[in-house]
Amino acid sequence: MTAGRLLLLDSASLYFRAFFGVPDSVKAPDGTPVNAVRGLLDMIARLVVDRRPTRLVACWDDDWRPAFRVAAIPSYKEHRLQAGSTTVEEVPDLLLPQVPVIVEVLEALGIARVGVPGYEADDVIGTFVARERTGAGDAVDVVTGDRDLFQLVDDEHHVRVLYTVRGIKDLEVVDQARLAERYAVSSGAGYADMAALRGDPSDGLPGVPGIGEKTAAALVHRYGSLDGILAARDAGDPGLTATQRKRLVEAADYLAVAPLVVRVAQDAAVGDVDDWLPRVVADPERLVALAERWGLASSVKRVVDALANAH
Repeated sequence: MTAGRLLLLDSASLYFRAFFGVPDSVKAPDGTPVNAVRGLLDMIARLVVDRRPTRLVACWDDDWRPAFRVAAIPSYKEHRLQAGSTTVEEVPDLLLPQVPVIVEVLEALGIARVGVPGYEADDVIGTFVARERTGAGDAVDVVTGDRDLFQLVDDEHHVRVLYTVRGIKDLEVVDQARLAERYAVSSGAGYADMAALRGDPSDGLPGVPGIGEKTAAALVHRYGSLDGILAARDAGDPGLTATQRKRLVEAADYLAVAPLVVRVAQDAAVGDVDDWLPRVVADPERLVALAERWGLASSVKRVVDALANAH
């Protein structure tokens, strides 16, 4: 039995979803759009009420395109770069000024927000999950709209992904049974290996040309892992067709580095974090001031009420 539940938020995934899901007519008194802020706060309130976590962390992209991934595969997220920049992500003009407001409101609420220089939020999430596997052993729910994090699913250690494909009101619960049903892989690790083979154009990952999701999943199922597939390739295993082996050979350079890029880190320097769900807000006066300035009173109240009733 696990003692509690740790809720890990893929923050950028959620505030981008809020930005596109809530009309930009939702504005502060001075006319500044606050749709992403309002949407994210409403998500947090609903998650606290519905999922009853004992701990909560808003995981942050301190580096959305880490150097170690770009060094391995230069095309990684390259298409998301702001025109003329080699480091800055292209973010909608109306969203960009809302991100510091989100940071301030989370601080005033007392909700832990954790990023690590040189790492993505995915890596922060992966590190927290790894800690629970070897430490406290609380159940973990990862809330994201990013399928990359399906690789963390682990029934034995009570790690699930709550996928926002249908929104916060109707989250898809992804466990190993769901991975098997939807992707024909039996574990989170298997999903990562399948994803490396398949590639992901949205992340600039080419994959192995000619090997799509179904073939990739079938190969993972047959050989157990990407390492097993590569060993079969090198040994001339008859279970691989001549075409499959040829494609795997031609993609050898990509496959040598793909796992480093696809798999989330589990050793980011997260440090000690007070991630307990706050019983009372950390800075009531600042929270009131922020709510008034940005027109967030109703959403802030929903979060405060959710926190107060969660214990």
